[in-house]
Amino acid sequence: MTQPKYGPDAPVHGGQKVSGLEYMRAMARGEKPSSPFVGGLGIRVVEADFGRCVFECDIGEQHYNALGIVHGGLAATLIDSATGSAALTTQAAGGASTTLELKVNFVRPMTSKTGRVRCEGKIIHQGKRIATADAHLTDSRGKLIAHGSATLMLFQDQGG
Repeated sequence: MTQPKYGPDAPVHGGQKVSGLEYMRAMARGEKPSSPFVGGLGIRVVEADFGRCVFECDIGEQHYNALGIVHGGLAATLIDSATGSAALTTQAAGGASTTLELKVNFVRPMTSKTGRVRCEGKIIHQGKRIATADAHLTDSRGKLIAHGSATLMLFQDQGG
């Protein structure tokens, strides 16, 4: 599989002329690669429906900060990815979204003993140009680790 070009001059959805939902479902099936950033962290899409997207990550010491716990940026990245991708699933071919504001609430720490975490993002409101979404990050037993919300700007017909 040829890796897509990434960056500000890259085509939307890795050059695909498909809806955001179709693209996210292809990622969940392993037919399309994730971005280099989330892929490098071990984050992967596992489910996508209209207005909803789920990511998972197997927590390990590679995610640790200097305190010996998982860096809070990983939870924020999962929440940002889940909310942004939930918004993307509502976009037609050529559409896109970007985060305008992100709020994260940390409930408990993660360590390598946490194991696999799951982050589910859902659209709460969608207008023509602005959407809001919430996400919950849980461990394998369903215990809440963090939750957050995002405000997203929607772009239509970005080409590709």
